[in-house]
Amino acid sequence: MTHTRYAFIKAQWHVDIVDRALEGFLQLIPADQVDVFDVPGAFEMPLLAQELAKTGKYAAVACAALVVDGGIYRHDFVAQAVVDGLMRAGMDTGVPVLSVSLTPHHFQETEHHMAIYRAHFVQKGNEAASAALMITKTREEALTA
Repeated sequence: MTHTRYAFIKAQWHVDIVDRALEGFLQLIPADQVDVFDVPGAFEMPLLAQELAKTGKYAAVACAALVVDGGIYRHDFVAQAVVDGLMRAGMDTGVPVLSVSLTPHHFQETEHHMAIYRAHFVQKGNEAASAALMITKTREEALTA
């Protein structure tokens, strides 16, 4: 029996938070159906997502990153470029590319904020898995109708 496979790309900036998205993803999709890939940061996700989608091995590719305002004005354009790149990767390959890429307006590296975002990323990873399962099922039904 073959299983549908999924790719999960995660950025290493704020890895202690971003890894929680994978946790949430694996609550719905078994780990033996998920290939996990680490990249340095959010900016590197779209290219790898496109390359993985082109292999034809994956029903969907999920990408997780936390892009924060580090005191210099670049987080907005990084976040926009990442989301645009992920959407383009999906459109160009015909494979759904899902984003768990968040850009909080006010992020502080306090234990309080870290705990909030760790929990939030579990939820967002779970939502990405739900979306991956739903789009996979919908596409299968549409193609066999």
